[in-house]
Amino acid sequence: MIESKNPYTGEVIEKFKELTKSQIDEALEKADKRYKKWRKVSFNERAELMLNAAAELKKNKEDYARDISLEMGKPITQAISEIEKCAWVCEHYAENAENHLASKTINTDASKSYVSYEPIGVVLAIMPWNYPFWQVFRFAAPALMAGNIGVLKHASSVMRSANNIQKVFERAGFPDACFQNLVLGSSKIEDIIRDPRVKAVTLTGSKPAGAAVASVASDEIKKSVLELGGSNALVVFKDANIEESVKTCVMARFQNTGQSCIAGKRLILHQSIADEFMEEFVRQVRELKSGDPLDKDTFIGTLAREDLAEELEIQIQDSVKDGAKIILGGKRDRAYLEPTILTGVTPDMKMFTEETFGPAIGVTTFKDDKEAIDLVNMSKFGLGVSIFTEDMDFAEELVPEFEDGAVFVNELVKSDPRLPFGGTKISGYGRELSEDGIREFVNKKTVFFK
Repeated sequence: MIESKNPYTGEVIEKFKELTKSQIDEALEKADKRYKKWRKVSFNERAELMLNAAAELKKNKEDYARDISLEMGKPITQAISEIEKCAWVCEHYAENAENHLASKTINTDASKSYVSYEPIGVVLAIMPWNYPFWQVFRFAAPALMAGNIGVLKHASSVMRSANNIQKVFERAGFPDACFQNLVLGSSKIEDIIRDPRVKAVTLTGSKPAGAAVASVASDEIKKSVLELGGSNALVVFKDANIEESVKTCVMARFQNTGQSCIAGKRLILHQSIADEFMEEFVRQVRELKSGDPLDKDTFIGTLAREDLAEELEIQIQDSVKDGAKIILGGKRDRAYLEPTILTGVTPDMKMFTEETFGPAIGVTTFKDDKEAIDLVNMSKFGLGVSIFTEDMDFAEELVPEFEDGAVFVNELVKSDPRLPFGGTKISGYGRELSEDGIREFVNKKTVFFK
């Protein structure tokens, strides 16, 4: 039995019975049969259904958002924003998928030669709890528009949201089995990946989970896309606009109670502006309102589970033992952790080397540009970096120096349906969103006429 538990109250919200082996087989058989028909449906028909899904999300966004808040503690206003973003990605692919997948003519010695982009079949999505709707929709919208079928293995702690996502597609009028939520635990994932009816797998989650999934997929010679988290740096140079940079850095670290792979987790400041920056940064973080996730004034909720708060607390305490100093917060109450700031963080401390998933940030200073670049790149993660400077020519020169999958200038790293999203190093491989994302799970077929 899978339980959905409210991390704010500790109460069990709902229990879900896991699918049996025969029920899983039935679901995959339905998905496979649906694919044979769905792949032939026109882009116009798919787009109409995807726009219906966007309308459904907008119409019932408060209800869907409430379940997100109850299941994983996301503040309600941020949960509503998440639902609205899901509607956006549905609209984006409804409007652009046909162009993204239009055949590409290539001039050769043939009378005609081109590349076509065709669906591959049933794709398994293994998704996390931190953005229970968005992580799924940024996969599902392009996958379904490409003519593929989606089956979802969601995090056990957000199974009500997982069922709600299937409900969105059903209410939108998608044919049966275009998208199915599989109510099951992690122990059954390997068999599903190995099932010949499943053609590929995408995962957003931890490095161990990603490594396990990639290993099975590669053993079966199946495509996989992995988004495995990050430890993004927020680098503030001496010429930065302090007021605007502080505001952006607070949002980058503390939205979604800091539970985001693309959150800014390492604050790296030029030593000449560090004192001025930190005075304002501490003031703004101190003013963030903590409380009931269902309260519209709440900005900091609980972490999704108590063990996650305990893990972050250990990372903080170990860094303090190594010489860092807590200048704000640091106290935990069950799944709640105060917004926390540590200064004097060095590259050998956990607050620098590990991914910190929650409302805590470590601060490191630098003397010159080379040191700033080195501090960013010494991370084993490579999802994204934000740099803050008023000199755009300088920023352009810096972009190639960073090893991450994204560089944002004077802005927090964020996902946008119009731009590819993904990382390097142990942050994973492959891309989601944009034209790149929809082409991850298609057959790029070479066609040659003599």
